[in-house]
Parts: sequence; C-alpha cells; structure tokens
Amino acid sequence: MATVKADDRLTSSQGFLCVGFAGVFSKTVTSPLEVVKIKTQVGTFHCKKGFMHSFLLVYQNEGLQGFWKGNLVSCLRLFPYSAVHLSTYRQIVHLHMDELGYISQWRAIFAGGLAGISAALATYPLEVAETRLTVQNRREPVYKGVVHTLAKIYKTEGLRALYRGFSLTVLGAFPFSIGCYAVYINLDTLWREPQFRFSPLQNFINGCIAAAVAQTLSYPFETVKRKMQAQNPRLPHCGGVDVHFTGMLDCFRQVVRNQGVLSLWSGLTANMVKIVPYFGLLFTCFEMCKQVCLYRNGYIVSPLSYKLAPGVDQSMRPTEVEEVKRYLKNRSFPSRQ
Repeated sequence: MATVKADDRLTSSQGFLCVGFAGVFSKTVTSPLEVVKIKTQVGTFHCKKGFMHSFLLVYQNEGLQGFWKGNLVSCLRLFPYSAVHLSTYRQIVHLHMDELGYISQWRAIFAGGLAGISAALATYPLEVAETRLTVQNRREPVYKGVVHTLAKIYKTEGLRALYRGFSLTVLGAFPFSIGCYAVYINLDTLWREPQFRFSPLQNFINGCIAAAVAQTLSYPFETVKRKMQAQNPRLPHCGGVDVHFTGMLDCFRQVVRNQGVLSLWSGLTANMVKIVPYFGLLFTCFEMCKQVCLYRNGYIVSPLSYKLAPGVDQSMRPTEVEEVKRYLKNRSFPSRQ
C-alpha cells in the first residue's frame, strides 16, 4: 500500500507554484536535449549522423537560440497541464481510497495514467505548436510565436490538426503505466528495505529508473505522434518528416518498412541523457521552493534547512498555524500593557 496524501503544510496555490517553477526551470535547462530529441523523432536532416552531430548542425544552421525553440510554449503548457492533472488525479484517487486514506500502488499508477490523458487532452494543441516551432528553421520561420502557430494551424488545416496524433497519447499511456508499475513493485527488492524508509536520494533514483523504463516502452507511440504533429504539405520539406503517410497505422508501417523497427526509438539517446538532469533539477527546485514556503508558513526556522520550528504542530494546516499565532499574539498583548 502507498499513501498519496500531499504535504498539508503547503497551501494549494503554494504547491502549484512550486511544481510550476520547478518544471519551468528544469525544462529550460534541458531544452537543447529536447530539441535534438524532437528533431530526431520527426526525422529532420539534423539527425542523420548521430546524437552529438545533431547539436553541431542545429548550432551551425540556427545559432545558439535554436536550442530553445518551442521552450516558451512547453513551459506555458506546464501550468494548465499540472492543474488539470492534479485535479483529476485527486478526484480519481479519492474514489479508491480506503477509510485510512491509503490506496494500492497499481490503482495509484492507473489513476495517474487517466489523469495524464485528461491533462494531455486539455493542452494537446500547445504540444502540437511546440513540435511545429521546434522542427522549423529559426532563421526562416513559418510560425512566429505560440498564438500565431495555433491560429495558422487552425486556419489552414482545421481544428482536427490541433489534435492530430492524440490517440497515440492514449495508446502510449498503457505501456507507460505498465513500466511505472513494473519498477515500483520491485523497489523493495532493489533496495532490500521497505519503501517508507527510502531516503530522498533513493526516491530520486527510483523516479529516474521508472521514467527510463516507462518512456522506453511508450517511446514508439511518441515517435509516430511527433511525426504526425509535424507533417504538413504547406511547410518546407513537408515539415521535415522523413516519411510520408496518410494516418497513424500507415506511419507505423512506413517507418518500419523504410527504416526498420529500431527507428521507432529514434532520439532515445537524447531522451535518456535528459532524464537524470531533468528529474534532478525538478526535484531540487521543488524542494527549495517548498522550504521557502514552509519557512513563510512558520513550520521551519530557516529557508535553508528543514529544522522544525519549536512549538509548532507539523500536523496543522497553514491557516490553523496562523490562527494559533494570532491568538497567542492577542492574548499576550494585555499582559504587555
């Protein structure tokens, strides 16, 4: 069994901001790896000679700023995605909790998968815009920003183009969830101790392993999805896609026939290299933001440490702590008078 209760010492807005800031910072730092990964998945000319050569070609053709194409829309997508994901996840989990507030591991992972699909549905047009902005040449742009990209796709290709490939998100959620489940049910064996004793470093390693396994299993679906998002006959070289297709199944067939099965995992090297710094920065930034919020709420003595404030009940919510402080302040005022 695994608890899914959030830290009640943070307000909902503080938790949301901590997640948002950590996500934006980690995405921005690892954006060059994401650009190379997307270009490799789509099949642009940058990826023909390997992982390291792709960085050189992007720099030569588009300059240093080319490594941050699409990063703005990717960061903007984080906030609505996180809000919808968190809200949906809590609602699903609440239905499966027992009277003590616990939920089985596989049900928690299943709830996470459904919440991820719901959040992806709400923010999928932004992901399509991110792909289009990433694969185009920054020095010869077809799209000139997030709003312009969405408006132009809608005007020239229709509303369905903004959700092209979404079915692959749904299909990819199943192997992704299976990968997460396969890792987490074996954590006790891996560390030879129960999960409630895991240190922050162990939890970080667990997250990296789970992400690596889950993303590897679902990667072919993401590769085909990126190709479907990028392909457009109105764009130069049809969006840079290395195969031409008429639909999802035809895309799978064309990729396997022309390039082999392993090409469905194109860009996996960049994705694997990205996992450790991405999750490391995400974890570190979230913890730093959390410490600042806990200090502001009066639970710890300094934003630079987790040393608990003396006399503060850590089980109380922030509003309750504030009420207690106000009560003690008002009660001590007459004695000072």
